[in-house]
Amino acid sequence: MADDDLAQIRAARLAQLKQQQGGAGAGEAGGDDEGQRRKQESEARSSMLNQILEPEAADRLGRIRMVKESRATDVENRLIMLARSGQLRQKVTEDQLKDMLASLSEHEKQTGHSVESVKVVRRGGWDDDDLDDLLNES
Repeated sequence: MADDDLAQIRAARLAQLKQQQGGAGAGEAGGDDEGQRRKQESEARSSMLNQILEPEAADRLGRIRMVKESRATDVENRLIMLARSGQLRQKVTEDQLKDMLASLSEHEKQTGHSVESVKVVRRGGWDDDDLDDLLNES
């Protein structure tokens, strides 16, 4: 990625941070301010993704979003994090995006669950049979 691209990404992030600080200091004036803030964040996010993705990769990510929005959001968050930390040296190609998706899928297979899943573990100790015994004693 060229220095001017990084400068644009940093400027977009700085504008986003300034917007967040301004909104937090003013308090919640109404739903319209919240909607406007979300719109600006979405625009900043889209701008950053346009700077770090080649058109083919952006198109693929859009198709993924139509099928599974949470997966696309996870990939976008990872890409933005990599760009902000300076780990992306050039625009991400479609093949690199495919590799990232494959590694996410492999990670889910290894762990046995997807990012969205929740495992419920119940504690032992209190059993319905114990309650029956207490009620039958009287």
